[in-house]
Amino acid sequence: MIKVAPNSREITFDRQELIVSKTDLRGKLTYANRVFMRVSNFSEADLLGKDHSIIRHPDMPRGVFYGLWKALKSGQEFFGFVKNITSDGHYYWVFANITPDVVNGEKVGFFPCDAQHRKARYRLSRIFIARCAIRKKAFRQHRRLRHPGTGWCKTCWKRVISPMSNLLSNFIRNILREVPDETSHQPNQP
Repeated sequence: MIKVAPNSREITFDRQELIVSKTDLRGKLTYANRVFMRVSNFSEADLLGKDHSIIRHPDMPRGVFYGLWKALKSGQEFFGFVKNITSDGHYYWVFANITPDVVNGEKVGFFPCDAQHRKARYRLSRIFIARCAIRKKAFRQHRRLRHPGTGWCKTCWKRVISPMSNLLSNFIRNILREVPDETSHQPNQP
């Protein structure tokens, strides 16, 4: 994965545009549309064959991706807000929908489709990430004290990831009810 220092410039794209990509079963990119390449500022050669995590922003809690992979491996689709990073360190928020790509009854990869979601990104970026950081710190303390050197356990899942998932679901529900229409936000930046 290419390491890029994040900065505070947000990139936006038109709400009618969709970022579309395809991956194999391991998460390696096999297709990226032009919107994906333009918004992420990666060329097709930089993306194809690389892990989709090339655009993972360091602010995103790892537990979100654990839950994402758990859902996909069980054949379910994933919906969620994701903060991604561009090749030059800028960031952009998407509402991601990832579904298994099935051909002739056999799962061959995954099909992420992301849309701009301006209604939620402002409050989500401040509140949800702050709460996840608190849970992440609690998880680190729990793991350090209870079972150092090991991965996830049922206790960790119940205390950290499951509440985070519930928190996100409730948070999204509240945002969609409370936040005003998108027309009050700033236009796209060049």
